[in-house]
Amino acid sequence: MRIELERRPQASKLFGFLSPLLALALALIAGTIMFAVLGKDPVEALDAFFVEPLLEVWSLHELAIKAGPLIMIAVGLCVCYRSNNWNIGAEGQFTIGAVAGSYIPIVFTDWHSPMVLPLMLIAGAVGGALYAAIPALLKAHFNTNEILTSLMLVYIAQLYLDWLSRGPWRDPQGHNFPQSIDFPPEATLPAIWADSGRAHWGIVFAIVAAILAWFMMKYTLKGFEITVLGQSERAGRFAGFSSKKMVWFGFLFSGALAGLAGISEVSGSIGHLQPAISPGYGFTAIIVAFLARLNPLGAILSGFVLALTYLGGEAAQLSPGISAKAASVFQGLLLFFVLSCDTLINYRIRLVWSRVRGGAA
Repeated sequence: MRIELERRPQASKLFGFLSPLLALALALIAGTIMFAVLGKDPVEALDAFFVEPLLEVWSLHELAIKAGPLIMIAVGLCVCYRSNNWNIGAEGQFTIGAVAGSYIPIVFTDWHSPMVLPLMLIAGAVGGALYAAIPALLKAHFNTNEILTSLMLVYIAQLYLDWLSRGPWRDPQGHNFPQSIDFPPEATLPAIWADSGRAHWGIVFAIVAAILAWFMMKYTLKGFEITVLGQSERAGRFAGFSSKKMVWFGFLFSGALAGLAGISEVSGSIGHLQPAISPGYGFTAIIVAFLARLNPLGAILSGFVLALTYLGGEAAQLSPGISAKAASVFQGLLLFFVLSCDTLINYRIRLVWSRVRGGAA
């Protein structure tokens, strides 16, 4: 006996629309069971995850801080995945973008100019794009699996950041802590409402990027090219589109947004470079993209939902005493149910029974 997936002749549009909501409901049910098995009160745990972070103004600012990089990275991944290019290394591109943008305030410490911050943002986007160009090159010209190469490059980027923070870029006046000098005011992304919280302009950049990417996908020839090549490479060739050029475009676009998210996080939320600058934004953004059904505008809402699990996970560690690992499992359950619902909407499961006769074996 073997299990096969048979594509349905016509998938249900209603279930296709409701798939993210169904996946979220199933994740909540599975999370409830998980919390009960861990000996925690499920109602208290879910309240800590989804209600407590919305009750205070300061926590809403923290929610925006965490949603910004998730949305921006997910927007790039939506475009990349719809072109049938699987960039799994956004976490590494996020890291290299932070490193590239931080070069200016760390190395040119005596340069105080209004141009510092714009150049940092540009350098971050360029750094992320160049790092994403490595798996693009390997796929386009050597037919290498981009999932493996982009993922492995994440760990190289993280080790490089760790080496810089503990070595060449460590603050000599930092009492031996592994971090760079604090960025000066002209290298810091300003807060939107400084009197009420820390939320900075990174969330604005993310929402603008989502709107522009949605407009590109819906109303431009490039968006049509992405859709056609993503659905059928052969049809795209008949239309005169190049799959190799699309590999480059998908990776450079998603890498640039991931790099911009990286430098926005460092200059807006942290204020210096250190070994750990991300709780896994690049990986969680994959969940955001699929929960949004690869729609850049949908990434705004799903980005806030996943940011809520980050903030709620921190609150849940205090009141019900749930570990950070359990919060990560909860995020993984969400991705699992999103992919499962999409698969079962488009395919039906068949059990195939085969018998071996005589000496045919």
